[in-house]
Amino acid sequence: MSENLSSTTADGGQASTDGGRATAARTDGGPASTGAKSPTPRNRGVGMLIITAYGIFAVSSFARALYQILTDFEASPVAYALSGFAAAVYIVATLALARIGARAWLIALIAVLVELTGVLGVGLWTYLQPELFNEATVWSHFGEGYAFVPLVLPFIGLFWLLRHRPGRSAARGTQA
Repeated sequence: MSENLSSTTADGGQASTDGGRATAARTDGGPASTGAKSPTPRNRGVGMLIITAYGIFAVSSFARALYQILTDFEASPVAYALSGFAAAVYIVATLALARIGARAWLIALIAVLVELTGVLGVGLWTYLQPELFNEATVWSHFGEGYAFVPLVLPFIGLFWLLRHRPGRSAARGTQA
């Protein structure tokens, strides 16, 4: 006499044990799990550290920009406006990196590319026209005031995103 036990799996499907045999069926219409280890989602493991770094920059740059804009915008409007823009980019990147899915991946990719362009462009601009930057931004002098983390972070973000492209894990699973 075989005993049939079932439980819900992490993907929302049902797993059952029938006389020593394990089976799995998904209830969302997706393919059944074959027991092969799936790749780590983009927002887990090392990805969580990257998201945390972006989150720290999102909060700190937003707080800094908000304070600067509300208290002393006339002192350095270009720098403070760019600080606000940088904060918005970090917020969008953080939220998109934390989500999974093709649309979130694309938004994260665009945000990280804008960030890279911003840190390189503003970094160079602060050397070429320092008179416009009475006060520093997150991206001034390539992120010098933040130990150059703003310069390194988009490269790490791009590397991580390109390693976790949507559909890439499905392609890897079919090659195994």
